[in-house]
Amino acid sequence: MKFHRTIDDWTLFGSIFDKIGRQFLSTMFGKQLLLFFRTLHSVVSEGRNVHADLRNIIRQIYFTVVEVFPVLFVVAVLTGTVTIVEAMTVMPRVGFSDAFGGLMVVVLVREIGPILTAFLVSGRSGSALTTMIGTMAINSEVDALSTMGVNPIRYLVMPALFGGVISMLLANILFSVCGICGGFGLAKLLVLMSGETLNLNLSWHYLSKSILLSLTATDFVMMILKPVAFGIIIFINACYHGLNIRRDIRQVPKATSRSVVYSFLYVIVIDVLFSLFYIFDYANQMSRII
Repeated sequence: MKFHRTIDDWTLFGSIFDKIGRQFLSTMFGKQLLLFFRTLHSVVSEGRNVHADLRNIIRQIYFTVVEVFPVLFVVAVLTGTVTIVEAMTVMPRVGFSDAFGGLMVVVLVREIGPILTAFLVSGRSGSALTTMIGTMAINSEVDALSTMGVNPIRYLVMPALFGGVISMLLANILFSVCGICGGFGLAKLLVLMSGETLNLNLSWHYLSKSILLSLTATDFVMMILKPVAFGIIIFINACYHGLNIRRDIRQVPKATSRSVVYSFLYVIVIDVLFSLFYIFDYANQMSRII
């Protein structure tokens, strides 16, 4: 009797979990998660063309990193310059000169740098990807690929996903390097142009040494994990909205705007979750300051 009751309980729990799983997969995020796993499965599917896949991945990297680099460089240099000037101007007055390197790491490496990079990539490459796939879906080109025996997920989504993740890693590193080096160069130029108005005791040795001393092992791990997570969610989200456009050309700009908005939302949520790894470090630093 007790044994049968235990079986009934497990059956009840199994049915509840099954309903919860079905409800989750019916949501937009659940469908995007399913698209991600289907994309990974397509890598080992039959009929794959490695040379064509590599060519498409390289094209995605070129479009996402190389073509966006001028804008990325300008944003990174201006962000680094503002951070350096504000930090060197304000922090010595309040007695926090030793925390200069930590501030640069937090702004350019941990938080603002990855977020701005993700926003640039999602606003340009993500929106373009949604528009391209959505237009193909409306023109029945996606159905034509299936008719010809070509897996649309492997042909369209897989190169975008892998190329996008690699692009996010490269773009994040470029943003940090350009923000630090370019920001230092522009800050020194501002000091020379302002004369004695902008009195900053700034040297490359002090800047590089303070940043290197502030970097931790967690920072190097997050420099890989955070861009990878951003790249996955941005490009899966972009492909999902492109593939799910209804047969109406007027839905393309709407799907593109939804793709960008949801990418921004996902980036902020993921960044907050990753920031929890630093919460104890921030608490220790605040306790030492107070």
